[in-house]
Formats: sequence, C-alpha cells, structure tokens
Amino acid sequence: DSSFAPLQSSALRDRPYRVTARDGEYLLGIKRLRRLYCNVGIGFHIQVLPNGKITGVHNENRNTLLEISPVERGVVTLFGMRSGLFIAMSNKGKLYGSGHYNDECKFREKLLANNYNAYESAAYPGMYIGLSKTGKTKRGNRGLSHTLPASSEETS
Repeated sequence: DSSFAPLQSSALRDRPYRVTARDGEYLLGIKRLRRLYCNVGIGFHIQVLPNGKITGVHNENRNTLLEISPVERGVVTLFGMRSGLFIAMSNKGKLYGSGHYNDECKFREKLLANNYNAYESAAYPGMYIGLSKTGKTKRGNRGLSHTLPASSEETS
C-alpha cells in the first residue's frame, strides 16, 4: 500500500491562481500547484511525461509539477504543467496523459486519516491512482495509493 502526499513550498503556499475563460467551465475554484509524493518503496513523485506516460520518479523535476484543479465538490483534475496533459484513467484502470479534458480526467480526492490523499477515478469508482515499489503505475483496481500533495517552488 502506498501513500501520496501533496508537498508545498513557502513560495506557493496559499497562492491563488486566477481562473480565466480559457480554462473552461470545468475549472471552478482555486488551482493548486503541487507535486504528488507516493510513499511506496523508497518514495516516488508522480510525473506526466510529454509522451503521455505516467510514472514515478525519486527526484523532483519539471514533469512532476502538477496543477490540481477542483471541478466539482471533492473532484479534481491533475494537470502536468510541463507536458500539458491531464492525468487520466481508462476503464481498465490504466493511467495515461490526455491532451483533452474528459470524464476519465476526474478524480475524487480523499483525505485519509494519516493526512495523505487517495485519488479515485470519478468515472470508474473503486479504481485508484497507484504506483508499484519500482515506480511503475499500477492498474487502478490493484489497490489504493496514498499521496501527499506538496507545493513546489518551481513554477515552470
């Protein structure tokens, strides 16, 4: 079982991001720039690569910077700032980077008792974002991962 944690830096703490018309109606509320840390194995940050692959990496880099945006109560999107892709989950539980917002890009953000978060597919309940001990993505139905969302000082 792995845990995700949102990491936050002093540079971005509580800094609101303005929602503009170009963001579309689905982006309602405050956006947060975070890196999702998964407490599995020796620990990984989730990254969205430009080719659409989602993996875990030990060290922070530009591909690990995500924009977390609320779309409805308790539901968010996870957008890779460098890749320009949304984290999405297929009906088979496979994570991929999507260039277009759709229902597979929505995740229920659940705060767990240990202050970590779990991200469940809103389109396919019971399927969660998860990483293996080697940093590879796990199929959504193979167990939940806890993440700790953390802010980052990097803005690009």
